[in-house]
Amino acid sequence: MKNQNLEQKYNKWIVILSVTIPIVVALLFGVNLRKLGYDVEPLSFLPPIYASINGVTAILLLSAVMAVKNGNLKLHENLMKCAIGCSIAFLVMYVAYHMTSDSTKFGGEGVIKYVYYFILITHIVLSVIIIPLVLITYVRALAQVFDKHKKIAKITFPIWLYVAVTGVVVYLMISPYYAN
Repeated sequence: MKNQNLEQKYNKWIVILSVTIPIVVALLFGVNLRKLGYDVEPLSFLPPIYASINGVTAILLLSAVMAVKNGNLKLHENLMKCAIGCSIAFLVMYVAYHMTSDSTKFGGEGVIKYVYYFILITHIVLSVIIIPLVLITYVRALAQVFDKHKKIAKITFPIWLYVAVTGVVVYLMISPYYAN
C-alpha cells in the first residue's frame, strides 16, 4: 500500500512535468534574447557539448542495462540517475543555445535531406514521449514496484536510447552548416 501511495503521490508531478517541459522548451525555443535587444553573446560553443552529453547518455543507458542484467542494482541505479542528470543538462544547454543563437538550416540536398529530417522529426517526437516514460519508470523504481518498473523500462530504454543516439546523429549531420 505504501508503494502504491508513493506512485500516486508522484503521478500528478509526472503529468505536470510531461506537459510543462515540452511547452516551455517550445516557447523558449522561439525566444531569441539577442533579437529582443538583450546584449548576450551567442552560446555557439554549446552544440558539440550537448551532443556529447547525448552520447554519454547513450553509454550510461547501455551500461545501466548491463549492470542490472549482471545483478548490480546499485550501479544500475547510479547510472540511471546520471543518465537523467545528463538529459536535464542537455535540455538546459539546448534551450540556452537556441535563446542566444539563430537557428541553423540544414544545407544538405537530395536523399540526405530526407534522411536528416526523418531522423530529426522522430528524435523530436520521441523526446517528448520519453519524458513521462522516464518519470514513470523512475517513480516505479523509487516505489520499489520492480515488476511494474521492469515492464515499463523495456519500453522506455529503447526509446530513450534512440533519442540519445539520434541527438548525436542530428548534430553530426547539421554541424557543417553552423555559422562560424
